[in-house]
Amino acid sequence: MDRRKFLKSFGACSTAFWFSLTAQKSVAENVNRENRPNFIFIFADDMGYGDLGCFGSETIKTPRIDQLSRKGFTLKSFYSQPVCGPARISLLSGCYPKRVNRMWNLPGPEITVAEILKNAGYSTGCIGKWDLSNRKFLNGVIPNDQGFDYYFGTLGANDDGTVLLYKNKQQLHEMSDMGSLTKLYTDEAIKFIRKNKNNPFFLYLPHTMPHVKIGASNKFKGVSKGGLYGDVIEEIDWNVGRIIDIVKELGLVKKTYIFFTSDNGPWLSKGDRGGSAGPLRNGKGSAWEGGYRVPCIIWAPGRVPEGKKSNELIATLDIMPTLINLAGLKAPEDRIIDGVNQSDFITGKTEKSARETFYYYVRDNLHAVRRGKWKLALPGRKKFFNYAKDENPVTKPELYDLENDISEKFNLADSHPGIVKELLQLAAEARRDMGDVELEGANVRNKIK
Repeated sequence: MDRRKFLKSFGACSTAFWFSLTAQKSVAENVNRENRPNFIFIFADDMGYGDLGCFGSETIKTPRIDQLSRKGFTLKSFYSQPVCGPARISLLSGCYPKRVNRMWNLPGPEITVAEILKNAGYSTGCIGKWDLSNRKFLNGVIPNDQGFDYYFGTLGANDDGTVLLYKNKQQLHEMSDMGSLTKLYTDEAIKFIRKNKNNPFFLYLPHTMPHVKIGASNKFKGVSKGGLYGDVIEEIDWNVGRIIDIVKELGLVKKTYIFFTSDNGPWLSKGDRGGSAGPLRNGKGSAWEGGYRVPCIIWAPGRVPEGKKSNELIATLDIMPTLINLAGLKAPEDRIIDGVNQSDFITGKTEKSARETFYYYVRDNLHAVRRGKWKLALPGRKKFFNYAKDENPVTKPELYDLENDISEKFNLADSHPGIVKELLQLAAEARRDMGDVELEGANVRNKIK
């Protein structure tokens, strides 16, 4: 089914939004074309909070990403989702995966940031791991159906050590050399940047690495003190540097935003083939901080604060409305968008994030809620990823002060009953809104019949 048929089945609501997209295109065409910024969003896969030099790694060297941090804006309380598919849904749609009622694919009727930017005249490219079409070719929900002019990469993950490459909708070939993927994707990304240097562009670069099975090229194999995993991260670092270099070479520095982050925390059950959560508790698949909180750096000389670090709460949910605002556009108004516009925050116009609250869903089960510095771990958790089950079951609400206890070691619930009550009320509101296990939320879209 093609994109137009998807939208037709979605109903008048989406049709109305496409009329609004046309209006946005007209507005954008009135904006000085030279002032429209480029966006490059680089997504590592399963990279942990402690895997970069600028985030405390003592064994892995990441000089180019560290340089991004020194010259850019480092976000130390940036939240994604606990695993791959949901992280991509939240990034591209600006919604909690629970809101769109899917975990492993992005429903056709959803509107992506790529679609909005494309309609405003942007060239849009996705290069790398898609993972939003049930890990296979599925018409209507592959990148070219979701707003991307150009796609090169693999639709699924590399758990078995192989990937099947696609170029747009054309199947290319299968390959098992995982160590070649990071450079291969970066080569394609550089071609895309060169081709679109005279047009505003949005480049989404979701790497396969360091998702297991990991691999490094001969140039990096055996180089890092962090073992093979360290080799992989150092190769990503080198290729991030290549992206920076091409932006500089083409004179695009003053009009380009580069974002670097990870889709979720480290896959700790993989041992030395997985990463480090640093001071954070647990890792991938978990609602403890190590599962959700990831490094994030934004580089845009002259537009974001240089060398600044912030502990303000921000999330992948916020990327869609933020990029749209920076492009002079508006987010969809015909549906609930969970993301908030953070353009004033990331450009230094305000010290405060526009986000105060965050909900931690794991496999459709609400595990925790955060407001400000306070996080409440909820009891009665029913769903887990097998590799990230709670070692100590949460039998009653547990309260953590993330400003002073990033490792979630000290449960303060007994000494702050009022805060516990407030956060339990927030959890109840989230369940009414988006639902929970065996509870359908009032505002969930794309309901499965």
